[in-house]
Amino acid sequence: MTLLVLFVTFFKIGLFTFGGGYGMIPLIQQEVFAHGWLDAETLFRYIGICESTPGPIAVNMATFIGASQAGLPGSLCATVGVVLPSFVIILLIAAVMKSFRENRFVKAALRGIKPVVAGMIAATGLYIALKCVIVNFGALSGMSPDLKQIGIAAALGLSALIWTKALRRPFSPILLILLSAALGVAVYGI
Repeated sequence: MTLLVLFVTFFKIGLFTFGGGYGMIPLIQQEVFAHGWLDAETLFRYIGICESTPGPIAVNMATFIGASQAGLPGSLCATVGVVLPSFVIILLIAAVMKSFRENRFVKAALRGIKPVVAGMIAATGLYIALKCVIVNFGALSGMSPDLKQIGIAAALGLSALIWTKALRRPFSPILLILLSAALGVAVYGI
């Protein structure tokens, strides 16, 4: 039964999410908490791991969450569930691409979806940022800043700014991940 619930849950997430993996995080969070699969701390650790590992974040999240609930079969069910809707939709769109490309209703719907996706991604980023730098964020009382996290974020931001200004090119995301991992090990230990 757990395998079916994992498949259906992630199929639903894959079916009703636009904007890629970051747009899926709010739905994944809602479903994971509703099923009691993970607590907030573990979910945020999974998000960090999924951002740092190769592959789409939604697929990585489904794989990790599925594995945490039912091992390898769970990871397969959750991963197939999250990927299957996109796969089927892309096949259908490819079959009727010409009629979709110029359809004014499709264009209007996609224009309406874009700001919602941007808002969901921004809200997720803000929530994760606040969760990382404020201890007990979301609790009714006892919120306090985590100065180590703020220091790491400031060091990374300053490094990116100096890099961009000095070399006149964007800061590499890979370098950012490696630098943040090094700072995390240096500040928190292993």
